[in-house]
Amino acid sequence: MKLSYRYEQTSCRLRIDGLPDLSAGHGPEVIGILSGWELDLAGHPTLEGKRDHLQALLAVVLPYARHLVSSVPRPMGAATDPVQMEPVSSSRGGLRNRQAHRLRLLSSQPETQPLELSFDDAELADLVRCLDQLRLDPRVQLGFSLPPDRPLHRREILERVPLRQRLAAPAAGLAALAITAAFGLMVPLPRRTATPAASPAVTPTSPLTPPR
Repeated sequence: MKLSYRYEQTSCRLRIDGLPDLSAGHGPEVIGILSGWELDLAGHPTLEGKRDHLQALLAVVLPYARHLVSSVPRPMGAATDPVQMEPVSSSRGGLRNRQAHRLRLLSSQPETQPLELSFDDAELADLVRCLDQLRLDPRVQLGFSLPPDRPLHRREILERVPLRQRLAAPAAGLAALAITAAFGLMVPLPRRTATPAASPAVTPTSPLTPPR
């Protein structure tokens, strides 16, 4: 019996179709064999494809959103991967220099141009929620191999703080040290007072004793 599950948000709707994998011991309500999927995005064409495309979408969008939440946005997906995502600047909505997110999809069909979609923060959040609902749904056991969540590298954490802010504390310390040293050089040293010369010691002499 064919199963179909939907995950919906304000600007995104994901539908998964499949069958139970009886050889793996799945119940009658568990999708273990994917037969198709469809992703509807507001203002964008409907996306669909095979299992590999869905797994590539999960493997790129979720890590991208995680780095974005950590204030370390970075491109995800190699040039030859079927799904790529990167931060871009956009003037959408009349606001210049507004950050947007570009999703690039490479078709498996020859002589087909890549499809590029642009999202704002709200649309990306809806897409991430739908993909998270799919990933955490116990009724879907498709065994997606996703990259493990790992802590950020030290370099990525440092890059999250602007260079000017990172240099502010050392610069302030050096300035305080220089000002203290300058004031120290300007303060005159106390003059040494002349010590009066000590009078020569007089050795007392005993009086002469008259002869007897």
